[in-house]
Amino acid sequence: MPDDPTSRAASNEDEAPESRAGDRVVRTEELFGDLREIWIEHDGERYRLRITRRNKLILQK
Repeated sequence: MPDDPTSRAASNEDEAPESRAGDRVVRTEELFGDLREIWIEHDGERYRLRITRRNKLILQK
């Protein structure tokens, strides 16, 4: 049976990706401080990044 990429992605969901030299890692505490949402401006558009009640990140345009 061929390898199913969806099952592979689901099994790696909780694992942190490996860092490469030169990657910039920013902790959520640095971005959010005491807030639950922030606004990010990219290419003249604003995006809302928020922490959900279940402690997940949601990015919305």
